[in-house]
This record gives sequence, C-alpha cells and structure tokens, in this order.
Amino acid sequence: MAPRRFPEGFVWGTATSAHQVEGGNWNNDWWAWEHKAGSLCLEPSGDACDHWHRYPEDIRLCAELGFGAYRFSLEWSRIEPEEGEFSRVALEHYRHMCGLCLEHGLQPIVTFHHFTTPRWVVARGGWIEPSTADRFARFCERATAHLGDLIAWACTVCEPNIVASMGYLYGLFPPGERDPDLHLRANEVFIAAHRKAAEAIHAGPGSPLVGLTLAMLDWHAVDGGEAERDRHRRDMEDVFLDAARGDDFLGLQCYTRMHVGPHGLLFPDSDARLTKMGYEFWPAALEATLRYAWKLTGGVPLLVTENGIATDDDVERIEYIEEALAGVLACLADDIDVRGYVYWSLLDNFEWILGYVPTFGLVAVDRVTQARTVKPSARWLGAIARANATGRR
Repeated sequence: MAPRRFPEGFVWGTATSAHQVEGGNWNNDWWAWEHKAGSLCLEPSGDACDHWHRYPEDIRLCAELGFGAYRFSLEWSRIEPEEGEFSRVALEHYRHMCGLCLEHGLQPIVTFHHFTTPRWVVARGGWIEPSTADRFARFCERATAHLGDLIAWACTVCEPNIVASMGYLYGLFPPGERDPDLHLRANEVFIAAHRKAAEAIHAGPGSPLVGLTLAMLDWHAVDGGEAERDRHRRDMEDVFLDAARGDDFLGLQCYTRMHVGPHGLLFPDSDARLTKMGYEFWPAALEATLRYAWKLTGGVPLLVTENGIATDDDVERIEYIEEALAGVLACLADDIDVRGYVYWSLLDNFEWILGYVPTFGLVAVDRVTQARTVKPSARWLGAIARANATGRR
C-alpha cells in the first residue's frame, strides 16, 4: 500500500481520563454511583490503573511509542475537594504531568471535566443547577492559573451530551434521572459552563487552544425515521455544535453509527458485527461525523479527541483504526480542517458501568500487578504517527 501522508503538524496522540485510570477518586459522584446499593456498575473503579502514581511510566511509554500528544483530565474533586478549598498538592501533580509531557515531546491536551463531578457540587444541585456553570468556571480559572502556561489544548467539558443524557434522560449515569425536561436543562447548564470556562481559560496564563469535546454518532434513519432521527440528533449534538461556533476547535469523539426508526433508537441488526461495548463495528462513522460537524459549526477546526474500539482482537483494532484514518484522509482531501487524531485509549481502563470488561487500550494492564504490556497495535499506530502517513506496516 502506498503511503498516504497527513498535513505537516498533524497531531497524533492517545488519551485517558482521571477517574478511569488514576484510582482512589472517592470524592466524586461516580465513586458514590459505583458503590450505592443496587449499582448498575459491573464493578467499582478501585485502584483503576494506578495512573496517579504511575503516570511517569505511562507518559514515557506514550512518547516512546511515537505519539506527539497525550490527552488526560483533571480530577475536579481532587483539586477542589470542598467548595473554595483548592489543593496545591493536586494542582502541582497535574502541573508535573504537563511538564513531563513537554519534556518527552508530547503536547498536553488537558480536559477540565471528564464525566466526574465533586460530591459537594452534586449536593448543591449538580448539572441542572445554573450556578454549577459559575462554580465550574471558577475551578477552570484556578486550575488555569496554575497550569495554563503548560497546556497546548484545553478541553472544557468532555462529552457534555453524554453526561446530560445518560444522567438525566436514561438513568445510566449519576444522578440516575429519567426526565426529558431535566435532560434539556442539563444541556443548557453545560453550554453555559463551557462558555464561561472557555473565557476563564482564555484569560490565561498561557494561550492554549480551547474547545469542548462532543460524542457524535453517524445517525441513520430507517423506515420513515427521519423526524425522530433529527430530534435525537438535535438534542444530543446540534445544540452543542451550535455552542462550539467561534471556538478554537471542536474535539470530536466517535465510535459507531446509530439507526433510528419512527418510534426511536434501534438496536444493531442481529447479524451486525459488534465490539465489546455492544457497538456496531463501523469505523466509517468517523468520516461521516467529521463532515457533519464541519458543516454545522461553520468550519470550526476539528481535533479527533477520541476514536477507537473495545476488542480483545488486536488485528481487529488495527483494521478499525486503518479504516477510520482513511476517512480522516478523505475529509482532509476535501479541505476539512482536521488537526489531529487521538486514539482512545492508551490503557485498558475502567469503562464506567461496564467496569473493566471493554478493552480499548493500546496497552494492556494486569489487574493484579498493574504491569503494562504493549500491544502490537500500539507499535503499529506509533509508526504511523512517526511517519505522519498511513500505508506502512
């Protein structure tokens, strides 16, 4: 296969989030959700991947594999364990992570909120309380004051559409509500939080590019489901794409497609090829969502901040990524401004209600010893990152 090159400066990275890898994040809503009676979670996060202590090893590994960026998140409940009380130790921890990334030639892509919210914020109303947007902006201001000069890319909120829908519409994430009105209210609060956070981060120090990240699906209407598809996409994506207009970038996160009939969402066909998340194997979704986001935002630069597959078959992982990257190249050929590709995830980690069953990682983690084992797909994708081109194995 002839190599197909990406633009000069294209960002290649991999990602984690604090709660999914750090371990011991007991002061947030997810730890409480994992441990409540009748929890929907298959297992608690526990020590996770012990990334809180092992991050030097993991950052070094990311660089050695050939990547040029590392996306990770700040744990708000560690930095501000009670309202107005900020931990300098936690801030220094994340500052050292940023500094270590730069020492290893990795751009720090820092997410300020990745699913988890401090218990004290939840007690004051959580994401349906408008004042939460101000509290989050204050946290971002304080964190930026300590870290901003080291951050390359700042993601305000990771997948606010998922936190809002899963927490307030489908009841699968904390706080476990099933109320369409609360869902729409949470959307509004998250949009306000993003805008206020972006302003706080832009105020400096430093000059990171600032945007939110959005979970997107390749939506397909079947059997007259166009109106229902458009309704779901409006409340799940379009309102956030509109909010991203004027941002420095949009972080796009995509894994699969979704079929919608006249009466709602449909499960994949019985003969569909599925991943360990139960998603349909559909790497072409990335190209479709990049094109849709580019159109609806009016041309905001795009950074793929998550894309990947949960599988135990590493050959299948390579197949998925290769097809997804072909879609990125097709978008670039049509002058869509895609700035980079960040694979989810660096490590096999805690995948929320499904625990440690889904394996997205380029690196396996022994659940007892915490030993890291690099998968062949990691070296394959790292070689692409070094070459800045596909078609070489």
